[in-house]
Amino acid sequence: MAHNRRFRFAAQLSKTPEGNASSWPAQARKAEDLGYSAVLMPDHFGDQLAPVPALAAVAAATARLKIGALVFDNDYRHPLMLAKEAATLDLLSDGRLELGVGAGWMKSDYDQSGISYDPPGVRVERFKEGVAVLKGLLESEGPFSFSGKYYKVTEHTPTPRPVQRPRPPLIIGGGGKRILEFAANEAEIVGINVNLRAGAVGPEAAADATPDATRRKIAWVREAAGARFDDLELNTLVGFVVITDEPEKVLEPMASGFGIDPADAPHVPLALVGSVASIEEELHWRREEYGFSYFAVQADAWETLGPVVSHLSGT
Repeated sequence: MAHNRRFRFAAQLSKTPEGNASSWPAQARKAEDLGYSAVLMPDHFGDQLAPVPALAAVAAATARLKIGALVFDNDYRHPLMLAKEAATLDLLSDGRLELGVGAGWMKSDYDQSGISYDPPGVRVERFKEGVAVLKGLLESEGPFSFSGKYYKVTEHTPTPRPVQRPRPPLIIGGGGKRILEFAANEAEIVGINVNLRAGAVGPEAAADATPDATRRKIAWVREAAGARFDDLELNTLVGFVVITDEPEKVLEPMASGFGIDPADAPHVPLALVGSVASIEEELHWRREEYGFSYFAVQADAWETLGPVVSHLSGT
């Protein structure tokens, strides 16, 4: 059955707002009450909670929120261990895990941890093997083996088993053609992002977040997915939200920074600027024009977007 493209929203949370135990689940319950479909977490070594235990706490504190990472870095976790953690999270959440995985991109994480920051092609090829191992283990009902260039698994019987069958849905995103084509064929949820090949968010990211760049990436996904494109859920990350009755004061300098015509500025996927009503109209436009129906909203913006989420979620 083709994806029905109803609006969904995820709050991307990373740390306790008050620095204590109680404020973490309270924050998740607030997101749930606002109409958010999921809580997703980044997976970095900086100022954030470790995602696996933090997501387990969210699942325990909420009734319907899906949980996941945006995204687990393949280079930080052997896929056998990640499969076990994923199955455990899916079991403990009663089938609410969305398994976001990626090849890794933030160079500072690699520098600080001593993990080798291999060229993008190597990281992507290793990631592809990691996904094959993950899917094999999560879908297997008996001993599973895999032998590749980067990973070898021998007659491993995975436990526990995930609640969702054949496995939790995969989120794979990116900004480059190679990774998006892979996502189009392997994932259920495809994230359209800026290209982070440089290893950090810099000025080049703006040029890769324009409407034209976004359409080009979606075309890559459409062509690679073929007949399964209509079954995909397209996701994108919203970095900032400004509720204002004078959007031109934000959009005009934004257009200059992105190097685009001011008429295109409202359609940059990273931002939502305007009144509540105009932002709702813009999200309808993005669903119709880009095919986006699943919006992940970063930590500084998810509460600001709350009135829109409450109104549009599930429609």
